[in-house]
Amino acid sequence: MTFTQIWGGLLIFSVCLILGGLPLISWITYGITGRQLAKLGNGNVSVAAAFARGGKLVGILAVLSEALKGILAVRIADYFFSAIPVWQIVALIALVIGRYWIGKGIGTINVVWGIAAYDPIAALLIFIIGGIGYVIGGGCSSSNIATLFSLVAILAIREGDRPEIIIAAITLSSLLAWIYGQIPQDLDLQVKQGKKESITIFRFLRHKKRIISLDSQLNATNVGAKAARLSQLKRWGYSVPDGWVVLGTGENSDGLIKFFHPSTSQPLVVRSSAIGEDSESASAAGQHSTILNLTTSKELKKAIVESQTDYNNATGNQDRQQKNPPMAIIIQNQIRGLFSGVVFSRDPIDRLDNAVAIEALPGDATKVVSGQFIPQEYRVYLPTATVEDKEKVTIEGKGNIPQEIIKEVALLAREIENLYYGIPQDIEWTYDGRQLWVLQTRPITNLQPIWMRKIAAEVIPGSIKPLNWSLARPLTCGLWQDIFTLVLGQKQALDFDFTRATTLHYSRAYFNVSLLGQIFQRLGLPAESLEFLTRGAKFSKPNLKTILKNFSGLLRLLKCELNLNRDFETDLKFHFNPTINRLNSRSPKELSSAELLERIDLILSILKKATYYSILVPFSLAGRQAILKVKDTELDNIYAPEVESLRSLALLADGARNLLPKEYLSPESCSASLFAALSDMPDGQSILEQLDRWLESYGYLSQAATDLSVSRWQEDPSEIRELFTQFLVDEKQSKIDTIFEKNPNTWKVKETQKILNLQGKVSQVHSQLLAHLRWSFIALENIWLNSKILAESDDIFFLKISEIRRLVENYDSNLQKKLPDLIRQRRIKLEEHARLNSIPNIVYGNPHTSESRELSTSLKRAKQLQGIGASPGQVTGTVKIINNIQGTKNIDSNTILVTYYTDYPWGFLFSRAGGIVAEVGGRLSHGAIVAREYNIPAVTAVTDATQLLQDGQRVKIDGQTGVVEILERRD
Repeated sequence: MTFTQIWGGLLIFSVCLILGGLPLISWITYGITGRQLAKLGNGNVSVAAAFARGGKLVGILAVLSEALKGILAVRIADYFFSAIPVWQIVALIALVIGRYWIGKGIGTINVVWGIAAYDPIAALLIFIIGGIGYVIGGGCSSSNIATLFSLVAILAIREGDRPEIIIAAITLSSLLAWIYGQIPQDLDLQVKQGKKESITIFRFLRHKKRIISLDSQLNATNVGAKAARLSQLKRWGYSVPDGWVVLGTGENSDGLIKFFHPSTSQPLVVRSSAIGEDSESASAAGQHSTILNLTTSKELKKAIVESQTDYNNATGNQDRQQKNPPMAIIIQNQIRGLFSGVVFSRDPIDRLDNAVAIEALPGDATKVVSGQFIPQEYRVYLPTATVEDKEKVTIEGKGNIPQEIIKEVALLAREIENLYYGIPQDIEWTYDGRQLWVLQTRPITNLQPIWMRKIAAEVIPGSIKPLNWSLARPLTCGLWQDIFTLVLGQKQALDFDFTRATTLHYSRAYFNVSLLGQIFQRLGLPAESLEFLTRGAKFSKPNLKTILKNFSGLLRLLKCELNLNRDFETDLKFHFNPTINRLNSRSPKELSSAELLERIDLILSILKKATYYSILVPFSLAGRQAILKVKDTELDNIYAPEVESLRSLALLADGARNLLPKEYLSPESCSASLFAALSDMPDGQSILEQLDRWLESYGYLSQAATDLSVSRWQEDPSEIRELFTQFLVDEKQSKIDTIFEKNPNTWKVKETQKILNLQGKVSQVHSQLLAHLRWSFIALENIWLNSKILAESDDIFFLKISEIRRLVENYDSNLQKKLPDLIRQRRIKLEEHARLNSIPNIVYGNPHTSESRELSTSLKRAKQLQGIGASPGQVTGTVKIINNIQGTKNIDSNTILVTYYTDYPWGFLFSRAGGIVAEVGGRLSHGAIVAREYNIPAVTAVTDATQLLQDGQRVKIDGQTGVVEILERRD
């Protein structure tokens, strides 16, 4: 033996051993799905497990990785021992040892493909015989036996003159057979007491797909939502009793009964799992029976028949006639509970209360759900609006269930709710004295869908009048439909009702996050994608398989994103600028009712194009910032109307400051005296003319650009005169301390800055169109006020656009008679909603409009509030709660402004204040942008900030972390 062959032998026993142990399957599965195979099922790290836990893509990659190992091992041996073929079989033995000893796997695929590299003809024959064994024998066990036997037999036939190869083949087959006995097949049932004949029956039934372990990855469309959810929870690591899903129970069940071995020491339970039962749209709770305490095979058989019969009862038949759902049965080990019950992660009755509702009793869970016993009721409050003491809970209710168990159940309920994308859950549980077990979980259907306020509030803050909503809702829903249809395709998009994407609760706008979550999941994106893009929420791992499935659609969306600048410039040239010029060329006051309606329709048609950009561009910007990791401070908001207008007005104030005597520049000066002084000066006239031109350029802006009922600066320049006066009297306030860090050599910043510039241009166009739309409605309202159709100003904003059309076209004579009562009722409703103590950020289902909520005492006493860090920096100051910009002169650098939301004209307040706290808004909201320009800390999205904070309180805010710390209480 040569020196090279000696080293080659060492390499075979070391490199091939290590090669076999490389956890490629684990890496592949974790990299794509985030799951750790060693912690799932029976811990097998096998190809079968990869298919079961990770899906087809993971399984195929696992097969390829293990096949490559077998081929590589044979090629290494062939390189060093080309004249001694037995070493190639020895290399496979070393590989299998490493696969079992280190990798905790079997190595069948390694051997099959290794033999293919050694002798392709022998491998083909072995594969055929193994396949015949699988079909005839009825499963993996028979196939394995046939494969091992044929491995030795075929190599003996083909290598009869080489006894060393036959000996090596016998060794390899024996090693694999021994490993088969040590490691159960990953999809085998985990019943230790099962006899050999029972296991054989089971494998046959598994081959026929009649029995599936709850350890497997199950699909609700095949086995029902109940079984699929139990399987999912089990694979996530929750304590779910071992069990199996039985399909095709209408057939002879004797073969099934032989496998299971119920006894008094280990009773079984039978549950139904029909398609459509416990789904997100209909729980069907109690429609099918649960049968407990099955201790004999006879009882089990009777229970299976009873469950199937129950499925065919009148209720089941009616449901089947409509949907024709198949039936599956779950058979589980029964847990003997000391305490059991039902927990609702959100109260299905008092849906605005933040409590976890628990009903419990000593003994089994069936006592609670049967309705024959009066359960003990508990309400558990888990802190969500504060960042302090996350484990602190408040328990209300009296009974003999230990408090620690009640607390653990409540935490479990919220944890499972979060795993199911925030959908409230109805969970059956039991405690056996050692651990808490989950018996089943289902969505609480009357708390669907989930509506979120905080994102919608950035688009349309405050109360919404009927005219605004009748225009905004179809526009927003239609554009969401267009965007997702582009990605999903026409056929898949039909599965979603986009008309339900938004709604009004308490006269405020809410997004249907259930619908958006379903769409994002269909795309393979996490349900929190919208939160990630708009508010910087944590982003979980996307589903690679689903993304690949929708790759062409996502590619089309990416193409739209990359072409946003080009497409906008085209629309600006051919649609936006011509329309705005046309609107500016003629005053709406000169038009008749019919002409105004035509003008309104023109604006709405162009506004749809502008809204398309106002939706996609912010998402594009947020996406680029997140992916490219570009900080806010690296970007310049030069094209943002709120910044551009402030910079321009500040420069105008700087030019006028030297013209006025010092007595006019005191802090006590009012705008009236300043403007009177300017009008008496020749140079002052020039300043006033420049201010008029400034109003022509930026007069379309207002406190709330998206609210048509709010006057624009051009209509009432008093706010701008006040802002101009503040800039004049205080030179510091006119200096916008931009923190933009120019770095032209960074391509990431350049690419992101392009989209930020585009967002500013889109905002200008969008706001101008909205201003012209308002002025058109105001002109129409004035005509109707003169003709007595309307009684007072602002009435038109309490009509819907469809009603306005009917009035203009005069084809509904009864509507005009009903107008006074209709407008009065809508005004009363809006005023009632304005008086509500606190508007919830999340609404479950469809609550009564009269429902409101009081802030809990625990929230009022909180020491810290959590929001979104919108402008970096820390500052300590005194709270001043403001609802508008009037009467805000007593503000200085020690003042922390607390408000519901901020918009364009709040800039001069930012120049004086020490920091900002707002209830709504994100990093890209107007207030956040201006705060960064003035380099003052800002925290947005602080739920109920105006209710939880009080005038005069001392607080410390951190604009980086989004924490508001209350230093002084004023109860």
